[in-house]
Amino acid sequence: MISFSNLDILIFVIFFAIVLIIGFVFGKNKSGTDAEYLLNNRSLGVTLFVLTTVTTWYGGILGVGEYSYRYGISSWFTQGLPYYIFALLFAIFLAKKIRSAAFFTIPEKLNSVYGKKVGMISTIFIFILTTPAPYLLILANLLSLIFGFSIFVSLIISLSITIVYLFYGGFKTDVATDVLFFVVMFIGFIIAFIFLYTNFGGLQFLKQNLPESHFSLTGGNSFTYLLVWFLIALWTFVDPGMHQRSNAAKNGNVAVKGLLISILLWVFFDFLTNSVGLYSRALLPDLENPVLAFPLLAENFFGSGIKGLFFVGLIATVLSTLNSFLFLSGVTFGKDFLDIISKDKSKTKLNTRIGLVVSGIFSIIICLVIPSVIDMWYLIGSLCIPGLIVVVISSYFDSLKIESKIIIYEIILATAASLTWYLLRSFSLLNESLNVIEPMIPGLIIAILIHTYGILKKRR
Repeated sequence: MISFSNLDILIFVIFFAIVLIIGFVFGKNKSGTDAEYLLNNRSLGVTLFVLTTVTTWYGGILGVGEYSYRYGISSWFTQGLPYYIFALLFAIFLAKKIRSAAFFTIPEKLNSVYGKKVGMISTIFIFILTTPAPYLLILANLLSLIFGFSIFVSLIISLSITIVYLFYGGFKTDVATDVLFFVVMFIGFIIAFIFLYTNFGGLQFLKQNLPESHFSLTGGNSFTYLLVWFLIALWTFVDPGMHQRSNAAKNGNVAVKGLLISILLWVFFDFLTNSVGLYSRALLPDLENPVLAFPLLAENFFGSGIKGLFFVGLIATVLSTLNSFLFLSGVTFGKDFLDIISKDKSKTKLNTRIGLVVSGIFSIIICLVIPSVIDMWYLIGSLCIPGLIVVVISSYFDSLKIESKIIIYEIILATAASLTWYLLRSFSLLNESLNVIEPMIPGLIIAILIHTYGILKKRR
């Protein structure tokens, strides 16, 4: 448990009070329509688009601290650069198409292009892909560390903080609170960086106190290991959050411009987080659990006030992603599942609220069964991305569209290939040369082969 001064505690109280006030005051739905509750009437200008997009990107902040602590600037090369590249491609080739299509969700788009069966199958994968479980677990661990609660109690509190205002105001509250989270997370890390630089020095200090490998782009890891992170970054193309925000923009130009600005802000924030991570390794070289690199750095070196602001910055970074993913999964369950099986689209808002509760309970169960954020990301990404990525991209390009029947085979077989490979590796049934191949790769190969067959068949 971290020790805090009265000033730090006051900062926490003010922060959480403002979160709830913003959530309820600015989240009021005036028209009461589905478009307002789900996408804020598709009215996001560039500023709001950028603020909510940037904040949603950084939920795994403790993972960033761990990676930079272990591998140095390689953290930027694996956790930053691939995402900049794919976000840029997303902005250039998909953002305008997504906005002009004007659908609420990815399954709704696939339903319109490939039919109801594909839409329903994709709903299952999107619901899993948008589970807020990793971010719920991170926030629960932070609250447990700060206040001494058990993990289970921290999970309940973490979920309750978020779900109350999303239940009330929907996407509007998500965006409104993201504005606060953006300000707080940047202030927290800027102050931390300035404090560390001023008190301990800059690059020269880091070079004297860090292993040489920490200044290598690979961080001492193999090419295959780095390739995996680039493959995981393909998540960008099927990230429901990117699709949702593109849909919520005033127009396609806003979405494109907003994404380009967001990339620049991601570069700056990554500089801050990776720099603080390097300082944590230099100042605390013998941590048993590098996941706690950021919290323990603050505990040991930050004074009253600065410590509180830094921890609030960590919490804001996680909350911004937790609320977005919780709402996305709620919409997926409510609109893409309950609306379809009930055939009553007049209850979309009610069904979404039911989805928020279902997603929250489902996420807590996942956190208790798989108490590792890294394991969750790895498993979800490995199994869900291969079957979806080519399918989702193809739905926006006529030249890539194929028969619905083949699409179903593509989703199922690509996922099965990744799952099979994952199980073979887990039970050590592969030889050494095959064991280095990540489960995502066989799945992607199967998806590309089946989709290529579908394109060739259509042309014939």
